[in-house]
Amino acid sequence: ASRAPSGRRVFLFDPKHTAWAAYDTNGERLRTGRASGGKSWCADVKRACRTVTGTFYVYHKRGAGCVSSKFPLGEGGAKMPHCMFFHKGYAIHGSGHVPDYNASHGCIRVTPSAAAWLNNNFMTVGTKVIVRSYH
Repeated sequence: ASRAPSGRRVFLFDPKHTAWAAYDTNGERLRTGRASGGKSWCADVKRACRTVTGTFYVYHKRGAGCVSSKFPLGEGGAKMPHCMFFHKGYAIHGSGHVPDYNASHGCIRVTPSAAAWLNNNFMTVGTKVIVRSYH
């Protein structure tokens, strides 16, 4: 499968199918994998916490030691290896828990090996991130 060539790399997340795909500048799909986005309701923050949808661009990334400044609530420190931030506090990052349903506080969880590949070989500051609709 491919997309129209855009001249830039694209990371696509589809929360409806809990899957991601990485496309090169020619629109060719390089890799895919499972992913878990934000869930409909987060009891600890008492609000919906779905991943923001739309088109964004990676603005910051860190390596294997990346941790959350916000979660767990009140203390932070949740492991977010190979984090790639694309909008405010939303990031794509590795996780040992990537179920086939949306389970996060809004981040896009991918497997640790996928996060390492994305961070080291694919995502740069400026890479386009598309998050499809939940509906």
